[in-house]
Amino acid sequence: MEPSIRERPGTVRVLLSIALWAFLALSSVELFLGAILLWALTLPFDPNGRVLHLYSCFWAQLYFYVNPGWHLRVEGREHLPWKGAAVLVSNHESLGDILVLFGLYRPFKWVSKAENFKLPLIGWNMRLNRYVPLIRGDRASVLQMMAGCERWLSRGVPILMFPEGTRARDGKMKAFKDGAFTLAIQQRCPVIPMVLSGTALTLPKHAFVFQQAVHARVRVLEPIDPADFAGDVHALRDHVRDLMVREKARMEAECSAGRDRDLEAAR
Repeated sequence: MEPSIRERPGTVRVLLSIALWAFLALSSVELFLGAILLWALTLPFDPNGRVLHLYSCFWAQLYFYVNPGWHLRVEGREHLPWKGAAVLVSNHESLGDILVLFGLYRPFKWVSKAENFKLPLIGWNMRLNRYVPLIRGDRASVLQMMAGCERWLSRGVPILMFPEGTRARDGKMKAFKDGAFTLAIQQRCPVIPMVLSGTALTLPKHAFVFQQAVHARVRVLEPIDPADFAGDVHALRDHVRDLMVREKARMEAECSAGRDRDLEAAR
């Protein structure tokens, strides 16, 4: 006898994923029209696009709000500035990281691969927000990206980068690139590390089927003053990575302990 849909969790995930992708596509039409209107209305008094960015935060978080199986907890948001230059860095596990980090609800400019800016609606909104594009492996593009980040930082707008450069398939933190830390030292602004956990289950790399239950966390660590590293980019980079690796291990241990307590309570 053919098992029912309820007995086939793989089928359920596929159907829910199709529904969520369809909702994302349809809702993005109206939300992008709202973004254009908001951009036009706020440009005269909000030259850095802070209001439009916060609207984009809501746009991204909407997909957490409507999915009862997705949960997000943000810790340490008080370490993030409303104004003033800062280089925000985060580990990168999944496409879902983008949705999670928009949940910070703080002004910043993304550094994102250039092809994302070509996506209909969502990519167009990235252009409206004047996020910073990057072509991986292209030296000229890297220089343009660094110049773009410097301009935003000089205007007191934080930028957010994934120093690993790409998503990790196994959840382990990859080696960090120098760009974010070079910017912090040159612009004399703090580095603010952020550690994500649980996002790999949202949408793994090269996958299009969402998981049914996701418990994502982002923990914002205390700002790090690059002046303490006397211009040594590598020392700053390695220090930040070591902090983030240790914090990620701590978060995963906390999650495991929480599951054990739940199992014990259920017995």
